[in-house]
Amino acid sequence: MKKIIVFIVLLFGIVCNAQKNKVQEVIDNFFVAFHQQDTIKLKLVCSDQLILQSITESTTKGNKLADESVKEFYKSIATIPSDVKFKEKIVSSTIQIDGSMAHVWAPYEFYINDKLSHSGVNTFTLFKEKANWKIIYLIDTRRK
Repeated sequence: MKKIIVFIVLLFGIVCNAQKNKVQEVIDNFFVAFHQQDTIKLKLVCSDQLILQSITESTTKGNKLADESVKEFYKSIATIPSDVKFKEKIVSSTIQIDGSMAHVWAPYEFYINDKLSHSGVNTFTLFKEKANWKIIYLIDTRRK
């Protein structure tokens, strides 16, 4: 009986780890496409109903919550000038999954032309439809 329980626990752990790997793969693909300015690849990992928000934190101007449309997001990525070098470095990430929903907490640093522009945290909410995870919600904080 103990062997069966150990087997079930191990099997559960393997299944959970596999799901986390699939979620991490979606996030990795998001950033590859982002850095390549490839909106077609971005659309493959994002839901058509994607919700985008940002929280800008400022001690002088106060905190501000802003919504961005999906259309504006893709346009802003595609129109970054070729002479501007940008990199969003994910410092770490934590993945939580419950059934067909996953949440990723990912602190980051954003560099423009190799100079730190701002930092904060990205949070992604993903939805598993059939066998595919898609990003349905992205909110980030931004501070200088």
